[in-house]
Amino acid sequence: MVTLLTACTAPPIALPPVVEEALKQSEIPIQATGVYVQEVGGGQVMAASNPNASFNPASTMKLVTSSAALELLGPTFTWKTQAFADGKQVGDVLFGDLIFKGTGDPKLVVENLWLFLRRIRAHGIRDIRGSLVLDRSAFQELPFDPAAFDGDPGRAYNVGPDALLLNYKALGFRFLPDPATGKVHMIVDPPLAGYPVVPPTLSRDECGNWRAKLAPMVESGRARFAGTYSTACGDRTWYFHPYQMSGSQYFAAVFRHIWGELGGTFNGEVRDGIVPPSGRLITEWESVSLSEVIRDINKYSNNVMARQLLLTIAGNVTKLPATPDHGAAVVRTWLTNKGIDAPELSIENGAGLSRIERISPLTMARLLGAVFQSPTMPEFMSSLPLVGYDGTMRQRLRTRNVAGYAHIKTGMLNEVRAIAGYVLAASGKRYVAVFMINHPNAARGQAAQDALLQWIYERG
Repeated sequence: MVTLLTACTAPPIALPPVVEEALKQSEIPIQATGVYVQEVGGGQVMAASNPNASFNPASTMKLVTSSAALELLGPTFTWKTQAFADGKQVGDVLFGDLIFKGTGDPKLVVENLWLFLRRIRAHGIRDIRGSLVLDRSAFQELPFDPAAFDGDPGRAYNVGPDALLLNYKALGFRFLPDPATGKVHMIVDPPLAGYPVVPPTLSRDECGNWRAKLAPMVESGRARFAGTYSTACGDRTWYFHPYQMSGSQYFAAVFRHIWGELGGTFNGEVRDGIVPPSGRLITEWESVSLSEVIRDINKYSNNVMARQLLLTIAGNVTKLPATPDHGAAVVRTWLTNKGIDAPELSIENGAGLSRIERISPLTMARLLGAVFQSPTMPEFMSSLPLVGYDGTMRQRLRTRNVAGYAHIKTGMLNEVRAIAGYVLAASGKRYVAVFMINHPNAARGQAAQDALLQWIYERG
């Protein structure tokens, strides 16, 4: 039986004085914060403040999504991307369509596509005389506005979900100033077939806000940087979401380039569709395991991968084309079955990149307590940033005693700062720790959160 966090008979300390003082210095009222600290296994409650209040958790919402995925899908779960042929193969010529069917692999990066296409070439196909068909039916097609969250659709974190997501649908523009020629050389990663890129003009100004000076125009068929790039900036890369390109256009441009590099030829159209009954499986690509995927999601707070994961949960449990609403419903049912009632819970995309997602500190703490008692605890805990060492906690508390003794997920939005995870105290006892701040001064709240983690280590 899973032991959930429960209230202790001894009254908890509302907030440690060191935390209260840090909040006061940051001009953050206690009413704008939610804290819950308890020994795992239902032990002593060390601190509690507004534990039942509803807070925007920012990226700590990824803990809900990833823990549910580990139990519902299993830590060894993998995604499969399949290649089908629909038509007759004569020699090395396919007189028909090549079809890719995706299941939402969050980590189908360019290197993996290259290896996947090599497998197809190894099956004797060189010349494709039909179309390239992209089957992304595993996820229900829904409207998605990449500008809806923050009005900046070019940010890489604003990429929408896609059952055939390739390379996070991002472009890396690398700028290499060459004073000898008076030009800026550019490298695009991944390379795209038929996608010209016009570099900026070389300048000798101060580097400053170099991105703003570039005046980028990244369109569906080309990219142009109408501004300037300074020699003082040196070698830099800008990762960009080419939001005016559809997922199919992006996939097609990468495919054409790699296929040509591998000696293949293809001059047909690229279109969305589904695998027909006449399609025959050629080969498939299997992703890394879920355990590896959630390390990227939690340690580095990857929003795009978290969106994919929520939809994967939905599709595998409901057996229907996945939607975020289906995923949220599955997660809520999973929590209920674990005895965690969370009426305040609101899940929009499972990544925390949302203005409407909500959870209480107590619900988050009860979830973390339940996960610690589950068989998937080692995989889950190892996915969290290790304080002072890696992930989003790499630069925090490096010189304090708690460094290396806490696994903590961070969350950050405008007016939101949150931490949640586990602290191993000097006593050898382990505690669940949750600290959420929703306030205009939230960005100044890191000192209070860090003070809480050190206090738990010393006093727990």
